[in-house]
Order: sequence, then C-alpha cells, then structure tokens
Amino acid sequence: MTTTGTAGETPLFGPDSRFSAFFDDPRWALAIIRATVLEAAHPQIGAALVDNSVFVAHPWRRLRNTFLSMRRMFGADPAAREREAARLNRLHARMSGSDYRGRAYDAMDRATRAWVVATLFESAVTMCRLSGQPLDQDTMERMYAEYRSFLAALDGDASELPEDLNDFWRYFDRVVEDELENTEAARVILYRLFDHLPAPALLDGAPTLWAAGRAVVGPLLGAITVASLPEAYRRRAGLPEMPGASTLMQGAYCAAGLARFLPEGWINAESVVEALSLSPDSDDPRARTVAALAARMKRASALLRLLTPLSDVLHPDPAPSAGVGESRRSAEEFFRKVLDQTGDGHLTWPDLAAMARELSTRLDLDEAEETRLYDAFAAWWRELQTALDTDGDGRVSAEEYAAAVPSLAGPALIRVAEVLFDATDKDGNGTIDADEYRTLFRTAFHRDLTTTDGVYSQSAFVSDFLSFMSGRRTNTAYDPLLADA
Repeated sequence: MTTTGTAGETPLFGPDSRFSAFFDDPRWALAIIRATVLEAAHPQIGAALVDNSVFVAHPWRRLRNTFLSMRRMFGADPAAREREAARLNRLHARMSGSDYRGRAYDAMDRATRAWVVATLFESAVTMCRLSGQPLDQDTMERMYAEYRSFLAALDGDASELPEDLNDFWRYFDRVVEDELENTEAARVILYRLFDHLPAPALLDGAPTLWAAGRAVVGPLLGAITVASLPEAYRRRAGLPEMPGASTLMQGAYCAAGLARFLPEGWINAESVVEALSLSPDSDDPRARTVAALAARMKRASALLRLLTPLSDVLHPDPAPSAGVGESRRSAEEFFRKVLDQTGDGHLTWPDLAAMARELSTRLDLDEAEETRLYDAFAAWWRELQTALDTDGDGRVSAEEYAAAVPSLAGPALIRVAEVLFDATDKDGNGTIDADEYRTLFRTAFHRDLTTTDGVYSQSAFVSDFLSFMSGRRTNTAYDPLLADA
C-alpha cells in the first residue's frame, strides 16, 4: 500500500489530501465525537480506554494531543510521520489487560486498530451526508485510500481493512452488528463526559458561566451523537431515541456545514485548540488576547450569578486570592487533580503511566529516553504501593493516601525528577535554558525562570518537581502540565 500518490496524482498525505480539507471543518468536531463513541463501543477499545485513558479527568489535554498526533500522521513530512507512528506504537504496546468480564484486550491488536481507522473514515463520510453535502464515489475512494495508508503507516500494511470500498461497507456493518457493545466507555462519553466536562484553561476562572453553558450544550451534544449512530448499534445497545433528536442532529450538521461560506482561513482548528489550552500567563503572543477574554468571561460569569437563581446548583466563582504566588493544596485535592489521572477514584499504575506518557509526548522523546522515564515512574509506583496500599488490593485509594503523610518524596520520586531533567536538558549541558523550559512547560512558560542568569539548574528543577509532586505547592508550571484538564 503506497503512502504517496503515484506520478501525476495528488499525494495521499499533506495539505492537498482530503483529510486536510476536513481538518478545519466545524462538522469534524461532531464527527470525531461520533467516531470516538463507535471506537469505545468495541469491547477491546472500551476496556483499554477505561483502564488507561485520561479522557474523563483531562479531556482537553487528550484533545490537544490527539490533534497534534493526527497533524503529524497526515502531514507531508514522511520522517515526522514515521517518528509519530513509532511513538504511537510504543504507547499502545504498553496497554493490555482484561475487562470486567475477564476478556483480554491488547491495544496492539491489528483488527482493533483497523476499527479505529474505520470509524474515522465512516464518520467523515457520514458527516458530509448528514450536512447535505454527500461525497461522490471518486472522492470517497480517494479518502478511503488515505485512511488505509494511515493504517499502513502504523501497522506496516493495511490488510485488516478491505481493499475495495464496497467491501468496506459490508465489513463496517458486520462489526457494528456483531461486535459492538454498550460498553462502560461508550456510556461515559455519551452520558457522563459532557455533563461533567471540566472547563478549559480559557474558562477556568468562570465556573458559573461554564457550568451554565455545559448544562445546556452537554445534553444536546449527547442527543445529537446518539441520533447519528448506526441504527443497528442503537438498537443493540438499547440507546433511547429522544423525540426530535434526528431533526436536531441534522440541523446541527447542516449549521456546521454553513462554515464553507466563510472566507478561507477564518476557522483554524489549531488556533482554537491552542486558545482553549493556553494559559493567560504564558509568554505566547496570543496570551494577552486570552487574558482579555478570560477577564470578560469572569465578568459575564459574575453577571450570570446576579441574574439567575443557580447558586445552589452551580459552583460559584472563586474569590480572588489575597496575593499572587504559590499556595498549599490539600491531600484530597492533590489526589484528585494530579495523582488520579484516569479519574476512576484510585491511584494505579495507569495513572502514573499517563504522566509519563504526557511528559514523553511533550518532550518528543526517542525510545531509549522514553523507556528510562517510564521505568522511573514504574519504580515510583512500586514505592507508593509499598508505602500506601494498606489493604493490599493493588491500588491506592484517596483515603489511604490522605491517611499517610502526603509529602512522600522518596528515592524513587527523586529519580523521576532526575530522569525528567536529563530528558528536558536536550543539549546535555547540565542546565535547562529558556527554549528547553518552554518545550516542557509550553502552556505556562514564564521568562523569569527561578534563576537570575536565565537557566534552570538541576537542583532547582528537582526541588520544584518534588515540591509539586508531594502535594505541597499549587500555581506552579506543573499545574497546567499534570493538574489541569
């Protein structure tokens, strides 16, 4: 399966691909949610998501990382695509286990990975049909070739997906009817994620406004997504059919499709994702605009509290702090915001693996460096188990953590800090300069780096990391990295 077009043909990857044409399309947001539900409905994928994914507790981080990964995989640079494919394969190779029924799952299973690609392609075709702009046969053939090439870049070949598009539809219908289930992961996405979606960085200071908007938009997104799913799956999963949901769904897709009449470049998915995750105190040139928007959001949130009797339902906006700087967080808050990365209420190895995964992704580590970081986190997990798992169930509860001394900074955690410093110090000169610092803390970078000469020493880095990971300090550069949604 070739990954570049033959002579005289448009390349399958790059700015001229069908995928790139859809990337900034607002309809794609609806299609991605739909595709994610279809993925999560697969028993193997659903189990892997429940056990390993941070999409519940840190959905905006997951969105941003997925966005960047797709950009690399469908970009024109074959070297970047190969490197990203290797990173994704290493990531998935670390995910295996069994579901609540004892059935084994493996994120490297080729048939399962093919289903992920299949849902993306089918949802792209469906979004065009539902918005009144169905794709012609040649365009569908072209786009299907792109997605098969994407699978080939990951697996070495695309044989798990039918070569002929007509055969693909029979394959898709068979999986929907015979293999998909009403999994926990699918239910979480449809009925829990939208209702409890944490605010992005832009709206973090206005929880009342965010909660009010979420209370309206969340159920609508859920209804739209359910109505767009294949009827065979809705029937098998017993999903409710809300009156008028089909009309609402088609109206949403058609309204999003009107974006095609906007001038080119007005909607840029990368800018939207970056704006949602950008901290107002970043030195990014756009941070000033983000800060101004955040201030307006806070004023709107305060006005909303005055005009609506929602104070008993929505959380009030926090009062301004007495001073700028760092503060102490409770053991419960640290456990919930930092340690429990998967949001299941317990600390297990997948939580620390998620931290290692995020750090490795930000630093774009190669295999050897990534393995060192994962090994360091694994040693820390063993240390935490020994110290905190009092009932021997293989996991640490919030109560077990709170009952112990929360400032556990033992040798294994020190080793994590040292390995992370070495990985961040790309030039190996024993200090972290401004560019290296930005690579790790790109959403919360400050020019006044803790030292007067503009570098970050190993001792200062390790001290700050230990202070954060032992739960003592907030409002540090590590909060957007590991604590924010």
